[in-house]
Amino acid sequence: MEPVRASALGALVSAVAVLLLPAAGCGSTPDRFTARITNPWFPLEPGSVYVYRGVKDGEPSREVMKVTHRTRVIDGAPCAAIEDRLYLRGRLEERTVDWYSQDRHGNVWYFGERTAELDRSGKVKTTEGSWTAGVDGADAGIFMFAHPAAGRSARQEHYKGQAEDHFQVLRLDASVSVPFISAQHALLTKEWTPLEPGVLDHKYYLRGIGTVLEQTVKGGQERNELVAFLRPS
Repeated sequence: MEPVRASALGALVSAVAVLLLPAAGCGSTPDRFTARITNPWFPLEPGSVYVYRGVKDGEPSREVMKVTHRTRVIDGAPCAAIEDRLYLRGRLEERTVDWYSQDRHGNVWYFGERTAELDRSGKVKTTEGSWTAGVDGADAGIFMFAHPAAGRSARQEHYKGQAEDHFQVLRLDASVSVPFISAQHALLTKEWTPLEPGVLDHKYYLRGIGTVLEQTVKGGQERNELVAFLRPS
């Protein structure tokens, strides 16, 4: 798939044709986008907190994702800021801020992330993987369709050599069971990146909640499952 550049109308038209998005609005004018993410498969209500547990790199992990009230304009689009903290064996391993925006058709776009991996003393080891749409050739990408259907695919991000995730919708009637909830009608996607050939992840989403389970099904044994979801009071 060719890169989807949020500020380039020509690239937008090409991307829409490839993704089969009916008149998807992706441009540099703020009225095409909002930082209010209401997509039912990936809602990001400010004040919400998601807590996950699992295994990463062979170690027990805990991840805390907070939807903040902060916003930032990136490549002309107002974006919501999401704070993400990853703990391995109780120690903060990685801290990240992700930026998402929703177009007027309900598609959620991923506009970048600022990530830092920490050493045992809490000092930054690397910021590899950080990127911002519109900077140094990086492009925003579709993170979640407004109307997902089996077989639809998109590139979620593009910063050459740093961030090149893709996803495809597999089904909308998958069964999933995690500590927080069990359901029969989950949205199941597969994710991959050319930066890690041979690795394939599955992600499960539930309407009104978002991501409930992520697990590596090929090339690894990582798992991240939702154990708590706190809505704003």
